[in-house]
Amino acid sequence: MATYHIETYGCSSNRGESREIERALRDGGHRPADGPEDADVAILNTCTVVEKTERNMLRRAEELSDMTAELVVTGCMALAQGEMFADADVDAEILHWDEVPSYVLNGECPTVTPDAEPVLDGVVGILPIARGCMSNCSYCITKFATGRVDSPSVEENVEKARALVHAGAKEIRVTGQDTGVYGWDNGDRKLPELLDRICDIDGEFRVRLGMANPGGIHGIHEELADVFAENEELYDFIHAPVQSGSDDVLGDMRRQHRVEKFREVVETFDDRLDHWTLSTDFIVGFPTEDEADHELSMDLLAEVRPEKINVTRFSKRPGTDAADMKGLGGTVKKERSKAMSELKMEVVGEAYESMVGETFEALVVEEGTGDSVKCRDGAYRQIIVQNATDRGVEVGDFLTVEVTGHNTVYAFGDPVETERDPVDGDSVERDDRPESTASSA
Repeated sequence: MATYHIETYGCSSNRGESREIERALRDGGHRPADGPEDADVAILNTCTVVEKTERNMLRRAEELSDMTAELVVTGCMALAQGEMFADADVDAEILHWDEVPSYVLNGECPTVTPDAEPVLDGVVGILPIARGCMSNCSYCITKFATGRVDSPSVEENVEKARALVHAGAKEIRVTGQDTGVYGWDNGDRKLPELLDRICDIDGEFRVRLGMANPGGIHGIHEELADVFAENEELYDFIHAPVQSGSDDVLGDMRRQHRVEKFREVVETFDDRLDHWTLSTDFIVGFPTEDEADHELSMDLLAEVRPEKINVTRFSKRPGTDAADMKGLGGTVKKERSKAMSELKMEVVGEAYESMVGETFEALVVEEGTGDSVKCRDGAYRQIIVQNATDRGVEVGDFLTVEVTGHNTVYAFGDPVETERDPVDGDSVERDDRPESTASSA
C-alpha cells in the first residue's frame, strides 16, 4: 500500500475536502506516513486568499516536492492559478480535490478489509459484496493484501442491503475490488442476480454499482445491461477502468481485457439504455507506453467520451513486476498526463453543458459546502443545489431538478416542485425558486 501525507491550508471547506480525500485513501488500503519525508505521495490542499498566501503556498510546494517522491496540489490556488506552480518549476500534479484519491490509487483496485461489513454514512449505505479479485495486474500492489475473490452468497448480501435500507439508506453503494467477478469463486457469475434482488427490496432508494473491470463484466455484459434497463433503482452508471487504448500496453499491464472487449461493453449499454454514465480510468506513462500507444489512448477517450474520467500518472509500487521495468522520464509522463487531462476536461465539460436547461429526477445524497447539497441524477451525474435551507431541501430527499449551469465536472440545478392538477389530474410543474436565485448558477 502507498503511504500519504496531507497538508491543508485555508477555510473549513478545504479541511472538509481533505477529510474526504483521506477517507477515500484509507478505504483504498493506503496509510498516513509519519511525515512528508516518509510518504510515497504528498498532498497539498492550497488557499489563495491574498498574495502573501500564494507565496507561502508556492514555497511549501517547492519544499514538499524536494521531500517526497510525488506531489499532488489541489485546493483553491491549484484550480484558480495552477500555472503558477509550473512557472515556479514545481513538479506536481494539479488536480480537483475529488480527483485526488483516484490519482493516488494509481489504477489499483480498492482494498476491502477481511472483516468488512456494511456501513451507513448519512443516507449512503456502503455494501462490500466480496473481497479480492481475479486479476494479476503487473502494476498493482493491492493483490498482495487481498488475494483471490471470496464471495459471500447472494442471500447474505441481499439481507445486508435490506438492513441498510431499513436503517435509512437512500443510496446503496455496491463495492468490492472488482464487482464484475462476484461469484466466480463459486463457479457462477452472480452479479446480475444480486443487483436484481437488491432492487426488489421494499423502499425508495437507489443503487450504485462500484468498479467492475472490463475483463470481469464482459462475459455478463448483456445480462447486466438488461438488469440496468429493467430496474429504475439502479443508477445507470458503470465504472469500467480501461487503463489504456493500446492492446500492447494492456498486455504488459496483464489486464484481462483488450480494447475491443471494452468497446463491446460500452456499445451494449449504449443499445440498452437511453442515457447512462460511463466512468473509466487511464494510466498515463506506463513503462512500455510509447507515443503511438499514448495516441491510441487519446483516440479511445475521444471516441467513447466517458462522462467521468480518472487520469493517473504511472508510479511504481514496490514489489510489483512493473516496478522492475525501465520507466519513462518524468517530463514525458507529465506532458502526456497534461494532454489527456485537457481532453478529459473538454469531454466532461461538453457532457455537463448538454444538461443545461434539462430537468432530471435526483436524490440528495450529502451536504455540500456552505448551504448547498449534492444530488445525483439517474445516471449518477452530480448536481449541486444551492441555498438548500431556504428551499427546504434536505439530504435524503428525491427532487425534480432543472439544471441551470455547470462547472465542467458537475452541474448546478434548481428544484422544481411537481404537484397534481385538481381539475384533470395531470401533473404540472411549479417553479418555487427564490426570485434572486431562479436564473443564477
